[in-house]
Amino acid sequence: MTGNQKNNTITRRRALAVTGGTVAAGGLAVAGYQVAFADATTTAEATATASASAAGSGACMTLMSSVTEGPYYLDGALVRRDITEGKSGVPLTLRLTVVDATDGCTPVPGAAVEIWHCDAWGYYSGYTTANPGGTAPAESEDGSTANDKTYLRGYQIAGANGVVKFETIFPGWYTPRTCHIHVKVHTGGEKEDGTYEGGKVNHTGQLFFDDEIAQEIFTLDPYSRHSGSYSTLDNDMVYDGGGASSGLLTLKAVHKKDPSQGYRGFLTLGIDPDAEDTGAGGTPPTGTPPGDAPSPSASASS
Repeated sequence: MTGNQKNNTITRRRALAVTGGTVAAGGLAVAGYQVAFADATTTAEATATASASAAGSGACMTLMSSVTEGPYYLDGALVRRDITEGKSGVPLTLRLTVVDATDGCTPVPGAAVEIWHCDAWGYYSGYTTANPGGTAPAESEDGSTANDKTYLRGYQIAGANGVVKFETIFPGWYTPRTCHIHVKVHTGGEKEDGTYEGGKVNHTGQLFFDDEIAQEIFTLDPYSRHSGSYSTLDNDMVYDGGGASSGLLTLKAVHKKDPSQGYRGFLTLGIDPDAEDTGAGGTPPTGTPPGDAPSPSASASS
């Protein structure tokens, strides 16, 4: 499928436009991904300027590189700091700072940062029938699938300093992608009943991880139970080698001699609060999301 195909599923906030891809017996079809990601990159280059910048949470920078939202987006809109929902993996604390790249890199209070990513075996909540490639256990330990779950998805709303924090796990991988986290920055909306409503999307991007750290993590349980061919940054079809401005996180180990204790990830997201990112067209790998987007859980919290 190509980036010109449309997903006609309507959520309660907006029509979702997601980039294409199909599920093959061995995982996601690489050709479909390459066409879709190439189309999205062309669009992004026409609307955003990416430049090299210092990594870390306090550095000023130009606009982040915008890329496809990918085929696994769901409009669940849960506002919560801890997005794990019981998923096991190496702990990851994310500290992201949203700044206005058009106005001296001043903080953007009230910006809503949304992230979503796969679990340790490459599965996304809402799309657990999509094969992550290689050999992976079933989505849950009891062998069931859970397309109604919302794990590893959530929003946080920036305070006066433009900072948001998430508690999650280090993502796994799926064919043909490198390890990554999807991110959107919204402005103009508000928190209501544990979800984020209204506003517009200013930036759609992805966060990336150092290869050496990722590959060390993948030797640990439960990641090691997913075997197959992992794509490094150099071979990824989305990451363009631009460092922090392309989403490369600065990572700090909680314990230098024991990676299983977890990592802290930092990045500054330079956006244009007046711009609107409409995303790229396409169809999710299993056609449309399974029914409506999963309903916000009662446990959603700030």
